[in-house]
Amino acid sequence: MERNIPLSHVDLFNVISTINNACLSCLCQSCQSPTILLVECLSVFLCRVLFSSSVLNLCDLVALRPDLACLKKVLYFHENQLAYPVRKDQERDFQYGYNQVLSCLVSDVVVFNSLFNMDSFLSSISSFMKKIPDHRPRDLAQVIRPKCVVLNYPVQFPDVSRSGLMRFRSSAIRQASSTSLCTSDKPVHEEGPEDQGKPLHIVWPHRWEHDKNPELFFSTLLKLKEKQLDFHVSVLGETFTDIPDIFLEARSLLDSHILNWGFLTSREDYLRVLCQADVVVSTAKHEFFGVAMLEAVHCGCYPLCPKALVYPEIFPAEYLYSTPEQLCKRLKQLCRRPDVARTHISKVDTSSFSWASLKQRFETLLADGGH
Repeated sequence: MERNIPLSHVDLFNVISTINNACLSCLCQSCQSPTILLVECLSVFLCRVLFSSSVLNLCDLVALRPDLACLKKVLYFHENQLAYPVRKDQERDFQYGYNQVLSCLVSDVVVFNSLFNMDSFLSSISSFMKKIPDHRPRDLAQVIRPKCVVLNYPVQFPDVSRSGLMRFRSSAIRQASSTSLCTSDKPVHEEGPEDQGKPLHIVWPHRWEHDKNPELFFSTLLKLKEKQLDFHVSVLGETFTDIPDIFLEARSLLDSHILNWGFLTSREDYLRVLCQADVVVSTAKHEFFGVAMLEAVHCGCYPLCPKALVYPEIFPAEYLYSTPEQLCKRLKQLCRRPDVARTHISKVDTSSFSWASLKQRFETLLADGGH
């Protein structure tokens, strides 16, 4: 069942289904109460492993289908509701987080896509459970922790050696064909004569929501503009019904700098923009993994990320900033010397986050032996 499931969840379950025919993958969102429908679907399966996203209330499922209790139950966390940022004018929905805690208790293995995701969840359980008015269970983190493992999300990186998306540094080849192929599957940007004099191209490939902190990103770009620094910007990412006002304001104020604006429905077009960009920026206040940043780095972008959340796990210190002032300073430097970003050899090993690198660990996880 794949109704309204985040794409990353769907991609992961599609991959999982290729390595274990005896593993039943559950894609359900508790907010839509699909569990009753799922119960009927399960009757046709003979399974040994139950692999579930944390958006499913696994506790309810096992209660409704007690015959599933004997399966090896693996719960995978893309994100956790206990550490998910809530806007000041909103309250945290207690039930979502409570469901995740209960699902952990009935699981045999609890898998997180990053160490930050795991630690932030476990360290928040005690304070979260204090919201229960009485009869609060104790030491739940100690009960759950032994079940926990970290297994990164397997990113399906594009094969940039054949995709035709990478920039070529030979003007002769450019004139011969605009869709020529890159010869490396681990791209390194090289500044050619055609790049000299081109403004720095900054890309922001994130959801248009408050937890991605677009206010910081655009305020930084406006400071660059005030300093009369030349740059181009591509603002990508998916939009939803509640788009922060800053996007409308920024589009007007930065109009002369904008190359791309809005969600690109074609993945090829999206990857082409990443390959054309020089720098990818995250200003997130919430990130448990960060597929978009890794994709951009794989396509040759120089990353700038907060020194917080999951980023120190993935990116070396030279790509991290601690304050808005540091971010602005780094971008000023790169605007003045875009060749630094274009000729930079990335120190991020994106291959370690690929399916080829992680497949063996997933196969071991989904082995239907003992719990």
